[in-house]
Amino acid sequence: MSSPIAQAMKDLCEEKGIPYESVLETVEAALAAAYRKDFGERNQNVKVRFNPEDASIQAFDEKLIVPDEFVEQALKEIEERQKQRQLEEELRAQGLPVPEVVASAPEPAPTRGRFGVDMEAEGDAAEQVAQKKYNPKLHLALAAAQVHDPHAQVGETIRIPLSVPGSFGRMAAQTAKQVIMQRIRESERDTIFNQWKGHEGELITATVQRREGRVVFVDLGPRATAVLREEEQIPNDRYVVGARMKCILFTVGRTIRGPELLVSRTHPDLVRKLFAMEVPEVASGAVQVMSVAREPGSRAKVAVRSTQENVDPIGACIGQRGTRVQTVIAELSGEKIDIIQHDEDPQRFIANSMAPAKVSRVELHPDARVAVVRVPADQFSLAIGRSGQNVRLAARLTGWKITVQEESGTVAVPEEATADPTDAPVVPPPAPADDASTTDASAA
Repeated sequence: MSSPIAQAMKDLCEEKGIPYESVLETVEAALAAAYRKDFGERNQNVKVRFNPEDASIQAFDEKLIVPDEFVEQALKEIEERQKQRQLEEELRAQGLPVPEVVASAPEPAPTRGRFGVDMEAEGDAAEQVAQKKYNPKLHLALAAAQVHDPHAQVGETIRIPLSVPGSFGRMAAQTAKQVIMQRIRESERDTIFNQWKGHEGELITATVQRREGRVVFVDLGPRATAVLREEEQIPNDRYVVGARMKCILFTVGRTIRGPELLVSRTHPDLVRKLFAMEVPEVASGAVQVMSVAREPGSRAKVAVRSTQENVDPIGACIGQRGTRVQTVIAELSGEKIDIIQHDEDPQRFIANSMAPAKVSRVELHPDARVAVVRVPADQFSLAIGRSGQNVRLAARLTGWKITVQEESGTVAVPEEATADPTDAPVVPPPAPADDASTTDASAA
C-alpha cells in the first residue's frame, strides 16, 4: 500500500498529466533548494534523493572529479588575476596611470566565492572542464576525492554524503514550495509540447473557448489551448463559445509563456483533409487531391484525379446528390467548391480549371510559364469571374500565369483578365443563394 506522500504524488500526476518521474525529480529539486537555503555552503552542489514510500531523505554534495593539475592551474590563474587587480587598485589610489599591460577589464558583479569564481553558475560540469573553466561548486580535485573514496578516478562523479536535518526553516519551506510550483508548471508545458509536436498539418476538432478582440482561443483537449489568429479565420465563421469546428494545426512552438499551438481555418490542407475524411476513395488513395486553391469563405477550386480506371474522381468527391461535397461546404461555412479534373497535360488542366467557363483553346508560353486562354465572347465575364476570382483561383490551382482573351482577339484585354499564381485573394461579398457554382461537376 502506498504511503500518503506517494499517493499524493500519483494523484498529482493524474491531475496534471505529467510523468511520475518528473514529479519525483521536482520534489527532490525542491528539497535540495530548501537544504541549500538553510544548511548549504556556497561551494556545495547539493543533490537530494527522496523516497516517497517512507519519506526518507538523503543529501549529497555532487562533484565531477578533475585532475589535480587542472585545479592547481586554475587556482594559480585566479591568484594572478587577483594580484593584477590589487596592483591596479593601488595605482588608482595613488593617482597614477594604469599601464595597459596591467589594466584588466572590469568584472561584472555576480556573487563570487573565495576562488573568485561565480558560485551561482549552473551548467554541465564536464562542459566547463572542456572549456577549461574551473568551478569549485561542480569540480573536485582527484586527491580531495580520494579522501572520501580511495578508488575514485578522474572523470567520475562522486557523491559526498551530507548530514540531513530533522526539519527545515520557514524560509526553506517557502523556497521548496516555489520550486515545486515552478517545476510543475514547466513539466505541464513540456507535456503539452511533446503531446502535440509532430502533429503539425493534421486535421483536429477544436472547441471555441473564448475570444479576445479578433483572436479566438480554442480548446484542443486536456490543458491544451490553441490560438486562431484573425488571418487564419474564415470571414463567414461565427465563433460561439462551445462551438466545435475543424482546423489544421500548423505550428507547435515554444515561447516564454509555454507551448504555442496555432491553428488555421484558411489553410488549403483543411479542404484536402476534409475530403479525405468524407470521401472513402480519397482516404484509400483511389482518388488523389492534387492541388487546392482557396479564397476562404468565398470559393475554392480542388483538382482531383483517379488512380483506378473504374473510379470517377469528380463523382466520388461530390457524392450521391452532392452529399459529400455539401458536408465539406458546411464545415467551411458555405465556401463554394469547384471540383476540377486534374490532367498531366497543362493545356487540358488549365482549360479544366477555368470552369464554369467554356474554353476554346489554350496557348502556352513555357519559358515565361504563361498561358493565354481564349474563350467565346459570351464566356468572357464568366471566365474572369467576380472581381477576377475565377481566373485568379485557376492560376493558383495550376501554377501558371493566365491571361484570358476573347476568341476573336480583337477586343482589348481588361486588366483583371490576367492572373498570376502569386496574386493575393480578393474576397468578394457573399454571393446570392441562386448564384450558380458550375464546375466540371457543380459542387454548390
